[in-house]
Amino acid sequence: MAHRPRFFDLPLETSMTALAGRNRANVTAAAAKLGWDSVETDWRALLERDDVDLIDVCTPGDTHAEIAIAALEAGKHVLCEKPLANSVDEAERMVAAADTAAARGVRAMVGFTYRRVPAIQLARQLVADGRIGTVRHVRAQYLQDWLSDPQAPLTWRMDKAKAGSGALGDIGAHIIDLTQFITGESITGVSGALKTFVTERPVAAELTGLSGTAGDETGPVTVDDASVFLAHLSGGGLGVYEATRFAQGRKNAIRIEINGSQGSLAFDFEDMNVLHFFDASDPATTGGFRRIVVTEGEHAYIAAWWPPGHGLGYEHAFTHQVVDLVGAIAAGEQPTPSFADGLAVQKVLDAVERSAEKGAWLDV
Repeated sequence: MAHRPRFFDLPLETSMTALAGRNRANVTAAAAKLGWDSVETDWRALLERDDVDLIDVCTPGDTHAEIAIAALEAGKHVLCEKPLANSVDEAERMVAAADTAAARGVRAMVGFTYRRVPAIQLARQLVADGRIGTVRHVRAQYLQDWLSDPQAPLTWRMDKAKAGSGALGDIGAHIIDLTQFITGESITGVSGALKTFVTERPVAAELTGLSGTAGDETGPVTVDDASVFLAHLSGGGLGVYEATRFAQGRKNAIRIEINGSQGSLAFDFEDMNVLHFFDASDPATTGGFRRIVVTEGEHAYIAAWWPPGHGLGYEHAFTHQVVDLVGAIAAGEQPTPSFADGLAVQKVLDAVERSAEKGAWLDV
């Protein structure tokens, strides 16, 4: 294995040992481009390899439970993409497997990477320190536009059997997790609505698991294009949530504003190195939201990167995720977010979907 340079000092030696994918030519090309040492065309082969200790599950949602549970039973640490599963039942089985594995020192983590953005870390710290007081409102959006074109091809993300849900689970899961992470509170009740704007799309040539090939043939979209819901928070506050892949001009706008009894916080991922903070105790004549550029060495993760003012990007949160996971494994500690945290998000997703069907408020 060739030495790979790194910014962070890790407590364990790591290597990118094997990349698994179904198409040998494609996975071989990807491994060569990304620097993996070997390839497999069946994920089960990874479980049999003594040189693989950690498995990253980044497959469609309908396979998460099978792969993650098998990996944990084989003694492999697991990092699983979000949302954790396609159903509460699957997520509960994954949590049970993670709990059993933890007793043997095997760790499991779900990949809500936006937690690792330094500005989000600062927001959480300000709330924990009481700087905004009691949380009254959470206003959260995740806005994208990549499906606005009705001719955009049908892929697995638009097949409920594979993806579980559409915008709700794919991107809404992130703002649910961010709420619970930043505030330390849980969402206890929801009232939601889901909408599919384009119900038929051209079938993508590479799509598997659905009938058809590229060309004039179309297939049904069986997930939501957009979701909205209201929420009750465990601390007595209210939440308003929106997730859509039809917001023209918005590429990856993850916005969250939290209003408390003593102040407010506001964040937008399209300006990800900045957090806006309002302190209600400031004099009215000079008060207002202050713009904090979260790039100082004292901010989370920043000291390993660039001088102050030199911003981080999307990819850095994934690095921070691996750093925290490897650190937890080395320390024999449970990494966060845990599979239990993923289940908590799954329960909210499930409640929103059921609420939309029933047209009623539902407890989570």
